[in-house]
Amino acid sequence: MENRSVFAFDGITGMLIATALLLGILAFLTVWGLGVQQANSETFYVIENPKDIKMISTENANHYKVVK
Repeated sequence: MENRSVFAFDGITGMLIATALLLGILAFLTVWGLGVQQANSETFYVIENPKDIKMISTENANHYKVVK
């Protein structure tokens, strides 16, 4: 009895599809990460009142100013 199906990707075909999919995801995440890194490297900020910054505080976000 032979059970053949279009959607059965067993063996070398399934391995090649999985490998191509993983490499595609890796390429996408790499390019996306490089874009995010480049965008953040062009954004400068200045820390205001560094003596008032506490170790654990939600107010720490108010101590920097983005300079473009």
